[in-house]
Amino acid sequence: MTATLLTEIGELTTNDPELGRRRDAALVLQGERVVWVGERAAAPPADELVNMAGRAVLPGWVDSHTHLVFAGDRTAEFEARMAGEPYRAGGIAVTVEATRAASDEALAQNLRSHVDEAARQGTTCLETKTGYGLNVADEQRSARIAAEVADEVTYLGAHLVPPGADPESYVDLAAGEMLDAVRPYVRWGDVFCEEGAFDEAQTGRLLLAMAGHGLGLRVHGNQLGPGPGVQLAVRHGAASVDHCTYLTEADVDALAGSDTVATLLPACDLSTRQPLAPARRLLDAGATIALASNANPGSSYTTSMAFCVATAVLQMGLSVQEAVWAATAGGARALRRDTGDGAVGVIRPGARADLHVLDAPSATHLAYRPGVPLTWAVWRRGLRQR
Repeated sequence: MTATLLTEIGELTTNDPELGRRRDAALVLQGERVVWVGERAAAPPADELVNMAGRAVLPGWVDSHTHLVFAGDRTAEFEARMAGEPYRAGGIAVTVEATRAASDEALAQNLRSHVDEAARQGTTCLETKTGYGLNVADEQRSARIAAEVADEVTYLGAHLVPPGADPESYVDLAAGEMLDAVRPYVRWGDVFCEEGAFDEAQTGRLLLAMAGHGLGLRVHGNQLGPGPGVQLAVRHGAASVDHCTYLTEADVDALAGSDTVATLLPACDLSTRQPLAPARRLLDAGATIALASNANPGSSYTTSMAFCVATAVLQMGLSVQEAVWAATAGGARALRRDTGDGAVGVIRPGARADLHVLDAPSATHLAYRPGVPLTWAVWRRGLRQR
């Protein structure tokens, strides 16, 4: 098996507490794994050598929240928001109509296009959700298509009650027949717990049903105002609660005292003209945070994790190191992929060989030069992508 030595790394961000952040470093990849990390002068021999010429290397981005099985366009909705109209969850129904009308081939091609776009910018592990089908057949095919492309797939049949449907009857469907249909293709279950979507009782019922089917849990919560989403997520042992824009002190305390990751979606906050999530407050309280793109056609149409990192640094009070950690190791923790053999979001022996090389001497340039395309090379599972 060929071993590849990456040498003369100017700054190496490992996210490993023992290896730390290193200067003048090197690492060795073999197969799909990192097998050695250390000082350049101590590097072992390898079959191939790639000179980083002083560039920064960090783990590939782990985007733990996207909605990329969709069809259609919501440019008009975005223009209306920028003209002052408020964001409403009901816009999802526009994408549902287009997605139901699209062929399997069109949905798969659109998904691959967006995943490839993200990969070119350094995203090496990506989660995506169903949620634009909202009937049994279309949720099942969304899950099947997603499972062919994404690293992690989440069932979000509880994204919205379809227009004209009875809410309680739809909850019965999402917790029953629809859940049975998607189960072979998904690892996670999610609920949009928000005014205009699903209330506290409905969310709790759906989470119990999904947990009963062996799914890990995620929650969309506290996006449009204070609500029960965070407390429900913590109470049900969810891996993450995503958005977290409006938090009470009790919500912050609950997250700080739990294993539930607060996944923050700054691109979405900006696109919907909501306040930015309280990242600094959460970190200072001891909560674990992740950053994700929330890439979707309505409220956050970007796959740029670098944009999210720059926003977190420039507008949310995080240091560069904290933001990079949240966009790599934080996302991995939100997906429960941060430990053991093949871990992502970290560079250490045994981790998956997912690397993001910047055409810059340090990760600081991600915020120092916002908007500049700094990705020089990407390795995913040990294979160079660009």
